Amino acid sequence: MLRLLVRRLLQAIPVMLIVSAVIFAVAVALPGDPSLIILGENAPEAARERIRQELGLDDPIVIQFWNWLTNAITGDLGKSFKSGEAVVSILMDRIPVTLELATLSLVFSVVIGVPLGMIAAIRRNTWVDAAVSVLSVSALAMPFFWVGILLIMLFTLRLGLLPPSGYVPFTEDPVANLTHMIMPVVTLGSAYVAIVARQTRAAMIQVLSADYVRTARAKGASEFRVVAIHGFRNALVAIVTVVGLQFAGMMGGAVVTETVFQLPGLGRMITNSIFDRDYGLLQGGVLIVVLGVIIVNLLTDLLYNLLDPRTEQ
Repeated sequence: MLRLLVRRLLQAIPVMLIVSAVIFAVAVALPGDPSLIILGENAPEAARERIRQELGLDDPIVIQFWNWLTNAITGDLGKSFKSGEAVVSILMDRIPVTLELATLSLVFSVVIGVPLGMIAAIRRNTWVDAAVSVLSVSALAMPFFWVGILLIMLFTLRLGLLPPSGYVPFTEDPVANLTHMIMPVVTLGSAYVAIVARQTRAAMIQVLSADYVRTARAKGASEFRVVAIHGFRNALVAIVTVVGLQFAGMMGGAVVTETVFQLPGLGRMITNSIFDRDYGLLQGGVLIVVLGVIIVNLLTDLLYNLLDPRTEQ
C-alpha cells in the first residue's frame, strides 16, 4: 500500500507541472488586458503600463510562468485583479461549497444508482430491467441546466417547498444548508445516477454468470449471499472505477449547477473570472479543481488495492 501511494504521488508531480503550464498558457492567451480591469477602460496609457510592470506582465511568458509556479508552490497564488483580494483567501471561501455539492451528489448517485443497477441485473430482460434502462437513458439525455430549471419550477414556484437559490453554510444552520442543497444535488447527481446504475448492471451481470457464482448456487448458498457476497463484492472494483471517474465530470457539471442555483462555489467563480478577465483567480481556481481530481484518482487507486490487492503493480 505504501509503495503504491509513493509511486502515485511521484507520478502526480509531472502531471501537475504539465497541467499548470497549460492552465497558465490558456489564461494568458485569453483576450483582454488586466490593467483595464484594475484601472478601468478610461485609464491613461502611462498608468496602465505601470500596472503591467508591477504585475510582471511585460516579462517573457516563460518568466511569468516561472514566477507564478514558484509562488504557487509556496502557497501564494497572487491576487485577484478585480477585487485585489488574495486568491487563496477567495478559494478558501469557495472550496467548501463546491466540495459539499460534489460530495453529496456523488453519494446521491451511488446510493440510488447502485441498487438500481443491482435490481436491473438480478431481473435481467424483464420489465424492471427495461424500466431502469429507460430511466437511465432519459437522465443522461437531460442537460443540467434544464433539470435545474424544472426542479425550480416544480418545488419552488408550484409547491413552494424549497428555496430557488442561495447558500447557507452547514455550520450556521444545518437544516437551511440541506434545504438549499437538495435541488442542486439532484440536478448534478441525476445524470451520474444513470451512469452508476448502468455500470453496476453490466458488472453484476458479468459476475453473476461466473463459474464461482454457479458453484455457490450449486452448493445451496442463499440468493442473498450469492448476490451480496459473491456478486456485489467482486463487482465493486468496476463500480469504484466509474464512481472515481465521475468526480472529474462533476466538476464540469458544478459550473452549470452553481450558476443555475447561484451557489458561491468554485464553478461559478471560474465562470465569473473568465468574463471579468481575472486571470489570477482563473488560474488558481482551475489549479485547485485539477488538484482535487488528482487526489480523488489517488484515493480510487488506494481503494482498488484494498478491494483487490492484485491490482498493485
